[in-house]
Amino acid sequence: MKQVYMDYAASTPVDSDVIKSMMPYFSKTYGNPSSTHKHGRLALQAVEHARKQVSSCFNVDPETFLFTSGGTEADNLALKGIAFQHLPKDLGKGPHIITSTIEHPAVLQTCKQLEAYGYSIAYLPVDETGLIDLDQLKETITEDTQLISIMYANNEIGTIEPVEKIGNIAHKHNVLFHTDAVQAVGKIPIDLSKLPIDLLSISSHKIYGPKGVGALYHTKDITFDPLFQGGGHEQGKRSGTLNTPGIVGLGKACELSQKRLKKDISQLEQMSDYFIKRLFEIESSTLNGHPTKRLVNNIHFRFKGIEGNALHSLLDEKGISIATGSACSSKKIQASHVLLALGLTPEEAISSIRFTIGRLTTKEEIDYVLPIVKESINHLRSISPLWKSNK
Repeated sequence: MKQVYMDYAASTPVDSDVIKSMMPYFSKTYGNPSSTHKHGRLALQAVEHARKQVSSCFNVDPETFLFTSGGTEADNLALKGIAFQHLPKDLGKGPHIITSTIEHPAVLQTCKQLEAYGYSIAYLPVDETGLIDLDQLKETITEDTQLISIMYANNEIGTIEPVEKIGNIAHKHNVLFHTDAVQAVGKIPIDLSKLPIDLLSISSHKIYGPKGVGALYHTKDITFDPLFQGGGHEQGKRSGTLNTPGIVGLGKACELSQKRLKKDISQLEQMSDYFIKRLFEIESSTLNGHPTKRLVNNIHFRFKGIEGNALHSLLDEKGISIATGSACSSKKIQASHVLLALGLTPEEAISSIRFTIGRLTTKEEIDYVLPIVKESINHLRSISPLWKSNK
């Protein structure tokens, strides 16, 4: 059976050049980067070279990036690291943090935890395309606001937020701005030397690097409390033995991402435009998210009269991998919080699926998938009482 992968927002295959760069650090240069002997020094050199590769991708100095176990840890470190410097005095009367209702669970659940600790959290709503209201953001800022955390681009619907404007608003009020850029890297040019961003999270396995490694950008003047207590690694901000092979892989993935950026964007844009156009040929189909301010690889549709989970299962049986929501929580059968935040009804939300394409996706694969999608939707509608009652 032919296998077609269209879930690149969940994870990407590791680039062959990335694998090649990592191999020596598993069995040859395997020393602990914290050790002072030669084996350790060689490992540390590799880590620092990777740090330069990562920082170069964003046009900033190497010391502004610290390595983590992934995007989730980077988000937690950004939010808790800032929040824990300003401990709440009373429940609900602590320092103020602003985020949005469509953030990744790594941010939302962290905010919920901080809320339980007594921090005051404001959750900004979004419009029907997934964009926050900048005027509402301004009105929400108080004298107690310490941090604004709004994602660069949404992991489910692909909507790109106006991060430069958000950052300018934050800085005008002397508030720090964090953005989760896990999905944006490799699909949008990001020059941190020109953007008003104080903290930014990235993840290796979203950009053709290995799983289990990420990084957090922070401006040089920022101090924050570490999540882990230990040996004081990463300038005392993130204790724990560094994952040398993974970090080397992330560095190479960032380097390749920067080199391929224009080519990748052009290729993905052409294919997604074609894919979206063809999906619109299906009766009662609607594109979720912003029609133009969206990631070039994200195709998120809802099809009236079906359940996304049922379509997901049918396509999976036919060798086609897609998603119905955030992969981190897609095993939970419930309407996506992102889609509900757009104002969709639960029925509309559960009728949605996400295709995300990548470097290895071909037009031939799209042409192979399209008739199977149409056939599967027609089958589901033929047995759907809801679809028949609306006809």
